[in-house]
Amino acid sequence: MKPPPTFSSSSSTSILIRKARLSPFLFTLFAFVVFVTILYGQDLGCILYGQFDLDIITDHPPPSPKKHYKKLPFTISERENGCDIFSGKWVWDPLNRPLYQESECPYIQPQLTCQEHGRPDRDYQFWRWQPNGCSLPSFNASLMLETLRNKKMMFVGDSLNRGQFVSMVCLLHSLIPENAKSMKTVGSLSVFTMKDYNATIEFYWAPFLLESNADDAVIHRISDRVVRRGSINKHGKHWKGVDIMVFNTYLWWMTGLEMKVSQDSSDGELKDIVEMSTEDAYRMGLKSMLRWAKKNMNPKKTRLFFTSMSPSHQKSQDWGAESGGNCYNQTEMIADPNYWGTDCRKSIMGVIGDVFSKSKFPISFLNITQLSSYRKDAHTSIYKKQWNPLTPEQIANPASYADCVHYCLPGLQDTWNELLFAKLFYP
Repeated sequence: MKPPPTFSSSSSTSILIRKARLSPFLFTLFAFVVFVTILYGQDLGCILYGQFDLDIITDHPPPSPKKHYKKLPFTISERENGCDIFSGKWVWDPLNRPLYQESECPYIQPQLTCQEHGRPDRDYQFWRWQPNGCSLPSFNASLMLETLRNKKMMFVGDSLNRGQFVSMVCLLHSLIPENAKSMKTVGSLSVFTMKDYNATIEFYWAPFLLESNADDAVIHRISDRVVRRGSINKHGKHWKGVDIMVFNTYLWWMTGLEMKVSQDSSDGELKDIVEMSTEDAYRMGLKSMLRWAKKNMNPKKTRLFFTSMSPSHQKSQDWGAESGGNCYNQTEMIADPNYWGTDCRKSIMGVIGDVFSKSKFPISFLNITQLSSYRKDAHTSIYKKQWNPLTPEQIANPASYADCVHYCLPGLQDTWNELLFAKLFYP
């Protein structure tokens, strides 16, 4: 963005010489414009360039935009056809990572505080994602806060999306005075309030997005999972009025080859239960999400994001190691750039691609799957709060209770938010 114009004494003199040629009204109007430009030049520049205006950076901007509206090129492409920020490699960067310290962010749940729970290494904190052919913008906390002024940002989904929500809070909270911020959780909803900005960042627990028998935010470890078709409004009524929405849903659908689905009903009971393939049930959930967005979100004023599935590292043979292991004691990432894993991710990614390609509502896809697949070193493993006492058998075999789904903070999920930041400001 060019700096605001400056006005020298010679230019002011020229203006005065031409004063006699202007009518009193026009001269007064012209003088007022000059005064405002000098006084608020920098702020006016931000407004003209749409730096904080979500209307300007939607995936589908309004037709025939005015020439003075420009999207700031935060992602600097080195190729004519742009850059895929989700394709790249991990780079060791101890000078600039981590983006915050675990001990300095009081909002991280004890399930994610790996250093506090005895993890002996910190190498997982020092990796930075480097796209091929371009550079990610540095996360600008001040810009993000200004963007959120008078707005609501919400993460909706499962515990992995909760981790991304907490990461975003940790990336921002240090710029906010202690007496001007707060975190409150009631039931499924957690709200981080930024008083000076009249803004909130929120998380809503809905692992399927649709209503299910796993909707209790605390007691939800249910093996026989059932979702209700057409029931997204049960949760959706709590999402209205959101300016930036970040959905995810994946992990809880992976119960096996089939998923139990009940018909929608008014009496609140799960009945007429049928079994659907995982792919068909997941497709149903995504379509419901997009229908809700089309009905309740304005694409000219709001942004919708969807974070793709996060991989687990439960089987060491997947990356060519001896069988019987998992993410436990893993301090290095997977080196094979073509590694993908052996689960059903490809078929689910195919469902996402098919559903989103037919969507008439603009949605930004955060494809974190491949870049996260390399990071078997980033999981919480055994270094977290254990909700249940460990048995002697578990203590003797730590890999048996290692968490190879969730991630330490700071860590990998901060990169997810860097990608969100990049797509928010340069879609």
